[in-house]
Amino acid sequence: MGEQTVLRMENVTMQFGGVVAVNDLSLEIPQGKIVALIGPNGAGKTTAFNCITGVYQPTNGRVEFMGKTMVCSHPTGKMKKSYLGSDRDKFQREPIMAPTPDHVAKLGIARTFQNIRLWKSMTVFENVLVAKHMRAKQNVFSAVTRLNAGEEERMRRETMELLEEQGLDQYADEIATSLPYGLQRRLEIARALATEPKLLLLDEPAAGMNPQETQALAEYIRQIRDKHDLTVFLIEHHMDLVMKISDYIYVIDFGSEIARGVPKNVQKNKRVIEAYLGVTENE
Repeated sequence: MGEQTVLRMENVTMQFGGVVAVNDLSLEIPQGKIVALIGPNGAGKTTAFNCITGVYQPTNGRVEFMGKTMVCSHPTGKMKKSYLGSDRDKFQREPIMAPTPDHVAKLGIARTFQNIRLWKSMTVFENVLVAKHMRAKQNVFSAVTRLNAGEEERMRRETMELLEEQGLDQYADEIATSLPYGLQRRLEIARALATEPKLLLLDEPAAGMNPQETQALAEYIRQIRDKHDLTVFLIEHHMDLVMKISDYIYVIDFGSEIARGVPKNVQKNKRVIEAYLGVTENE
């Protein structure tokens, strides 16, 4: 696509026992763009996100972030015999790299989840403040001796500024899960932004939203992309939202890519239409 690539997945396969959830998936996310990964339920979209963010170690393949290899794997042990994916031997000579989710976050990748995962007993303010601590310039010694007071004040100030920016400041002292569903979604995104990411992964951000909320979300995603100089990679089932905000789209079905391109071309792709709508037996 021409621009600097923030994320590259190369021949990524994720196999669970005899089930290949993601098969030989390769894609690129250019800097500053909004890229969507779509497909029917069970297509392997969230599994792909989990391979990027360290939740799963892929069975095979490589993931590069900002031009450097972040994840790399190949079939080992019993999987050598039972592997059903593609490119079995491509990465055999490369060392396995399997960062944990916290390491991936520190590199600059933040995500939200299909099912909202807020800290239920914490306030709106505390949910975002905790995420701010990932970039804190302090250590155990400074914390014990109270030499970190200035750093704590900075994080609290920036947390409130972020809540104000996201229109959540009036709810700062409320328990996070007491918010309406749409605001909980926005809070989860605000918490992700608090980690100061370069790449933001959104897993079905419009899930559970009504049409008006979904329309507002489209503009909101664009705004945070521009405001925070982000690259956005999202999974979404609301096709109106996907077609409205995406610069580029990848489509997978049964774990494999079936199409890629700009929205207007993907929307007319016969394989994409069949994957979503199905075909009759005589077709």
